[in-house]
Amino acid sequence: MKILAKVKYLGTSYNGWQKQSDAPSVQENIEKVLSQILDKETVIYGSGRTDSGVHALGQTFHFEVFKDIDLERLRYSANMLLPSDIHIISFKEVEQDFHARFSANGKHYQYRFYVGESDPFLNGRVAFYPYPFDYDLLVEALNLFKGKHNFKDFTSKEEDEDNFVRTISNIKVSKEDNVVYIDLVGDGFMRYMIRDIVGTCLAISNGKEDISFIKNHLDVNDRNIVSYKAKADGLYLIDVIY
Repeated sequence: MKILAKVKYLGTSYNGWQKQSDAPSVQENIEKVLSQILDKETVIYGSGRTDSGVHALGQTFHFEVFKDIDLERLRYSANMLLPSDIHIISFKEVEQDFHARFSANGKHYQYRFYVGESDPFLNGRVAFYPYPFDYDLLVEALNLFKGKHNFKDFTSKEEDEDNFVRTISNIKVSKEDNVVYIDLVGDGFMRYMIRDIVGTCLAISNGKEDISFIKNHLDVNDRNIVSYKAKADGLYLIDVIY
């Protein structure tokens, strides 16, 4: 049977989600544990990659088992063996034609940054931004990205089958104490896309760039990738939408 899993993790100690030959990854740790419990090499397929240092509250993946198994017991056993910064939230059976990546309709990400001096108890969990900035201008700049656009200047991805066109259906900015939260929901996000968007908007909000900078890089023909990139610490994959 095919199983859909939801997992949360702190990405600080990992070189991203995807398994690599020379660096620790979230995928590698989960596959190792599932293979040990099931006594069979088990490959998992994620909804997509998260980069080095990026966190997740609702990453998903699927895998197959070839015998009857108690999924709650499997989840419990896996969490006992996994590192403390990776935790399986749920397992559930899905149809055989389900795919964690290709069946997804969208994703919800959140970027968090702390306004002011660094706090050692938040280190690695938020991005620190000890510079002056205009909150209202930040909101105005971010809202320019809402809708269907060509984001070729806001990703490092070399080629794209959809010509770098994505739709961001919702952008919400909020502030609680010293932390600013930026929520983005869309049909898909390319490599570094959110970090490039946030980094650019922060540069505008503190006067490094004019807001016209976005208009000069969004929906353009000639590609000129922006140089602003927010730190990975503040990025969270909140949910995958099916």
